[in-house]
Amino acid sequence: MRLRVEFTTEPFDLDEAPEHALVAREVVQSAPLDSVDVGPFGNTAEGSAEDVLNVVDALLRESLGAGATRISLQLNVLAEDAGDAEGVGATGGDA
Repeated sequence: MRLRVEFTTEPFDLDEAPEHALVAREVVQSAPLDSVDVGPFGNTAEGSAEDVLNVVDALLRESLGAGATRISLQLNVLAEDAGDAEGVGATGGDA
């Protein structure tokens, strides 16, 4: 199974990235994931279920430890066909 996680950490700081955001980005960028997209207001990572779930655990623990007061995330199951960008469950519907 493949998963995609999208997340943001708060509080936001428009002048410079807060420590919790830098820590979160380091966690996903250093993980053995297939795809990582880091942006100023949201981040996305994709990979095997095992790798993504390990990253989510580390992301939550380390970001909170670095001062995050809120972490919003969405986790989607991806279709096995890499060309299909929609998340689907085993029954073919949204997961």
